[in-house]
Amino acid sequence: MDQDHASGPIPFTIDLTFEEARRRAEVVAALGPDWDPVAVLRGEDEAYALLYSGLDAEQQRTYDMLVAAGVLPGGEPGRAAAH
Repeated sequence: MDQDHASGPIPFTIDLTFEEARRRAEVVAALGPDWDPVAVLRGEDEAYALLYSGLDAEQQRTYDMLVAAGVLPGGEPGRAAAH
């Protein structure tokens, strides 16, 4: 029963690459064959445009200020907030 007990933690590593690939494959399979990513992105762009349409002058100034500060994304393609 004489065991060599090394001092300090025992290193443990695990590669999650396979599990991540499997997870992604399951997500795509769950979306089904009718999923159209281009249509989804187009719908998101339309919803974004509708969300910020019809602002009064004060709301538009606030929106412009938040876009300039990077809090909200602008209206350009591939938009994302800076923060």
